[in-house]
Amino acid sequence: MRLSELIRLALEEDVGPGDLTTEFCVGLHATGEASVTAKEPLVVCGHPEAEEVFRQVGVHYIEMCREGQEVRPGEVVARVRGPTRGLRTGERVALNLLMRLCGVATQTRQVISALGPDRSLHVVDTRKTTPLLRASERRAVRVGGAANHRFALYDGVLIKDNHIVAAGGVRLAVLAARSKAHHLLRVEVEVGSAEQAREAVEAGADVVMLDNMDDDAMAAVIEELRADGARVLFEASGNVTAERLPRLQAIGVDIVSIGGLIHQARWADLSMKLTG
Repeated sequence: MRLSELIRLALEEDVGPGDLTTEFCVGLHATGEASVTAKEPLVVCGHPEAEEVFRQVGVHYIEMCREGQEVRPGEVVARVRGPTRGLRTGERVALNLLMRLCGVATQTRQVISALGPDRSLHVVDTRKTTPLLRASERRAVRVGGAANHRFALYDGVLIKDNHIVAAGGVRLAVLAARSKAHHLLRVEVEVGSAEQAREAVEAGADVVMLDNMDDDAMAAVIEELRADGARVLFEASGNVTAERLPRLQAIGVDIVSIGGLIHQARWADLSMKLTG
């Protein structure tokens, strides 16, 4: 969905036929300016979304901090100016989006900081996103310093446990996907044991996702399969915390997917106050 349409629907949900309080209390021709201010340490994200909200209510949005910048409490993230009615009507939708996306970016920055500057491990998100906010939330992950997994069902092959059951086993599922995927499309398979990992590699998987395994089990699988000459990427998923990342990097994991970058992120705290 295009951002403009998403914002139109969000404003329609909140405003409906009209902002009664603003229409009752604010003069039709009044103009003003307001500041959007951080109330806690955070990583800035959400300018395109907030700007579109205010554009649709006739207000000019000015970025004061770049996306990805870390700010302290009291720092002004953005300023808005224009019709006072528009300032008031767009405030909540814009702040909700900013608070959500700053929260995801901040959470992501905190998680990847466990690896330090010299990291070989790629940290990515998952499809556990808020419906219709996927593009924005996953941009927030990138702003926070991590990367994205496949965007949706249509742009990547990831064989999971229920696909395996439906296909009749790991080997049959991988062979079926491999026979239909073009040469530029990787086939990834989620496994929960060393036996399944071996079967996936032998069937031609490009990426093996080691799901909900402890560190020792993953290390053993990776060591065995690489010793046998397996040329695959190993991804870890399930119950991955920031504290585990250095250990996973040390045992040779290539990618770690963490849904919590998005779905466990706490909203950041920002406010908007009229200044004139």
